[in-house]
Amino acid sequence: MKQPCVYLMASRRNGTLYAGVTSNLIQRVWQHKSGVVEGFTQKYSVKLLVWYEMHEGMEAAILREKQIKAGSRTKKLALIERMNPAWRDLYEDITR
Repeated sequence: MKQPCVYLMASRRNGTLYAGVTSNLIQRVWQHKSGVVEGFTQKYSVKLLVWYEMHEGMEAAILREKQIKAGSRTKKLALIERMNPAWRDLYEDITR
C-alpha cells in the first residue's frame, strides 16, 4: 500500500492519540505496533490504527496532517467516530 496517507493511532478508545503521515501505511503502522521507532507512540503505547485517509500526493497528505494536528482533540475524536465508531484496530483491514 504505497500511497500518501494521513492516519490516527490510539492507545485505546478515547486514549492517547497520535497523528502521522506516510507513503506506506502498512509498514508505518507495523513500526508503531512493534515499537521499533522510539518516541511518542512507543512511550505511550499507541498501537491501534483507528483512522486513515488516502491522498493523491504527499503534499496534500502533509497539509491534511498539519490541519488535523492543529485541530482540537474533539475534532480528532469526531473523525475517528465517523469512520470507526467501534474504535476497531483497522490494521487487519489494510493488510488484507
